[in-house]
Amino acid sequence: MAADTTIFHSTRSLKPTCTSKEAIRKGIAEDGGLFVADSLGSERYDISKLQGKSYQEIAQDILQLLLPDYTSEELSSCIKLAYGNQWANNAITPLQQLGNTRDFVMELFHGPTCAFKDVALQMLPQLMSRTKTQHENESDIEKSVMILTATSGDTGKAALAGFADVPGTSMVTFYPEGKVSRVQELQMTTQVGENVKVCAVRGNFDDAQTGVKQIFTNSELNKNIEESANTELSSANSINVGRLVPQVVYYFAAYKQLVERKAIALGDEVEFCVPTGNFGDILAGYYAKMLGLPVKHLIVASNSNNVLFDFLVSGTYNRQRSFHHTVAPSMDILVSSNLERMLYYMCDKDTRLIQMLMNDLQQWGAFEIPENVLAKIRSLFGCGWANEDQIREAIYDCWNKYKYVIDPHTACGFFVMQNIPHDESTPRVLLSTASPYKFPRIVAEALNIEHVQDMNDFKCMDALSKATGTKAPSMLRNLENKTPRFNDVINVEDMPEYVLAQAHNFAK
Repeated sequence: MAADTTIFHSTRSLKPTCTSKEAIRKGIAEDGGLFVADSLGSERYDISKLQGKSYQEIAQDILQLLLPDYTSEELSSCIKLAYGNQWANNAITPLQQLGNTRDFVMELFHGPTCAFKDVALQMLPQLMSRTKTQHENESDIEKSVMILTATSGDTGKAALAGFADVPGTSMVTFYPEGKVSRVQELQMTTQVGENVKVCAVRGNFDDAQTGVKQIFTNSELNKNIEESANTELSSANSINVGRLVPQVVYYFAAYKQLVERKAIALGDEVEFCVPTGNFGDILAGYYAKMLGLPVKHLIVASNSNNVLFDFLVSGTYNRQRSFHHTVAPSMDILVSSNLERMLYYMCDKDTRLIQMLMNDLQQWGAFEIPENVLAKIRSLFGCGWANEDQIREAIYDCWNKYKYVIDPHTACGFFVMQNIPHDESTPRVLLSTASPYKFPRIVAEALNIEHVQDMNDFKCMDALSKATGTKAPSMLRNLENKTPRFNDVINVEDMPEYVLAQAHNFAK
């Protein structure tokens, strides 16, 4: 995949085109589409090369395929900084077997904020900081980048931790007021760094995400920020291709670990079950398959906001439905942005069709895909969902059967994985997206630990630790004594004005 043949463009138009560095710096296309490369899958990775390689070495191989205009030296430097001593496990994303079964859990939560978002958001700031070399004139080089992100709980803190005090960048994170866990909220509002800002939005995650997308496509606002604050806007959400591609790596890392454990022979197929909200985590698995990983099925696990389940069953995506606030808040999403990228490839790269579908979603709140496209999607993607009681039962069942503690999001995946029909000769890997200690009250209640109702979240952590023999990560337990730095709360319609004001503040 030569650098001069790999170009990115919007899912909704073939022009204009850009390099991966430019796509990462822009975050989202001007027409509201997401950046994709038609060369994806034209060169496949030789999985026999996985054996004996570290996570960092696998990352070097995969990212070089996906982001070819970064030099080998640039990627090596990015990887060294992204996957170093800030990780609690040298394997970065270690695999745990559930008892004597052929089911495994890939732990994605050993990074600095205890959520899977760290895998990408320790990397994205490094990739972003090296995009300046693409700009030729001096005024462009001097421009700062302000990262905007909407979070349903985990992206915000992981992005804040990644971008805090990174030269030439600033960051504003929006989260839905009262709709993240207390631990998640404290992680964000106590974040250090002179270049970061955190703000609650009155509404749900979809409201915040839509607000951010509208800011990116507001040409007048962007021009104002660029001219008055010498600042460009970009995104840390998984709409940014630089946020997506680092996640592809851990699918290959999981496969390597399965081969090393002799759970599979090289070339055997594997299934992955992924708790899914915005469709980025599971989309990375689809990218891995396109690069040659032997993926048999990708299982979408949803909570009560099961818009993806209904879509995969019926072919109709309909966000016009009740929004549920659940015990798995990071999945409380009705507009799964990254689905657009998967549809682009499944629809044979038909940008006009994607534009029509996204217009229908914006205008009518729903779209319907052709039957042949649905059949193609369902040949790879399976689906299931868990309600609130089933999530709690799954946390209990996983502990009771395997003495393994999982958070509510992973529990969605565990429930679906245990209940969906499959070929038992094929090993399955459940992606565990967060430490159970990010949701200590829900987990402790599910495990029937006594007197939880009388405890705050931090005493719940202690009770959970004592009952299970596990240990709360220090960066979570130590939040109890931290004082929030940020307490802004605004309406959705006030987000553009807020972003403009922060751009001026950071530029001072």
